[in-house]
Amino acid sequence: MAKTIRKAHISGLGAVGSVYASILYGYDRESVKVIVDAERASRYQAQGVTVNGKKYDFDYVISQTPAEPADLILIAVKGNQLEESIESIRPFVGENTILMSLLNGISSEDILAGEFGDAHILHAFVVGTDAIREGLDTRYGNKGKIVFGHRYQADSADVQAVKAFFDRTGVPYSNPSDIMKEQWWKFLMNVGINQTSAILRAPYKVYHSVQEIRDLMMSAAREVIPIAQKEGINLNEEDIANFLEIIDTLSPDGKTSMLQDVEAGRKTEVELFAQTVIQLGQKHGIPTPVNEVLFRMIRTIEQSYPTQS
Repeated sequence: MAKTIRKAHISGLGAVGSVYASILYGYDRESVKVIVDAERASRYQAQGVTVNGKKYDFDYVISQTPAEPADLILIAVKGNQLEESIESIRPFVGENTILMSLLNGISSEDILAGEFGDAHILHAFVVGTDAIREGLDTRYGNKGKIVFGHRYQADSADVQAVKAFFDRTGVPYSNPSDIMKEQWWKFLMNVGINQTSAILRAPYKVYHSVQEIRDLMMSAAREVIPIAQKEGINLNEEDIANFLEIIDTLSPDGKTSMLQDVEAGRKTEVELFAQTVIQLGQKHGIPTPVNEVLFRMIRTIEQSYPTQS
């Protein structure tokens, strides 16, 4: 009997989570539930969550309380919030619950597998969105798409169930035959654009018009290629060209998540990007000078935020 997904639970209502929650809600408000703690539920209900100016009254379910197992959980938090998210979703994870992490980087699936096993984990990421969140308001011109797949079984029952659910609810997606290469490609992209944009305070329009920042971005991204090859992932120069094509489609005033973090004085995901590149470079004896510089610069920015009173 084919597996059927009736609704998705979402952990994380930031820029990415709110975009896809709003799409599901637009199809049928019963098709999405948002997992939050009691404080967030109260605040979201009182103040309202808006996406492109429209208010959404999501169904908030309280984390860390006994619950019926979810069919599908989309994890859309920041990297430094993953541990908290794991505890919040734990009551909703049953033996057949499909888990999809939309986090940046290449490590969250392994962390989830360590907690819940890997039987129903699909690798996933979001590409092409230019969503920006300010307070409880998210705005976007391009919703992007969820790229997902099973690490070993490209046509698994879980993959088929998610495809059917996304087709029914209108969630844009891609299901490539080699999700691991695609995930590493997104990692390469993030290593290049997220970090340079955060340091230079550059929205996408700067990347559309200034060759020097494109060169810097590509220098950081290229350090990922030999590391990926050592890890069994066949990235090459063509993947850089594909990533440039994506960037040129993004809203000129859009900003990367790391730039939004820096502007808001929040912890960034530099450990998921430069630090991971540096550590894997050391593992394989591959120099990573650009990412070593970017790591030090971003950590300096983080430690220079104004003290909150």
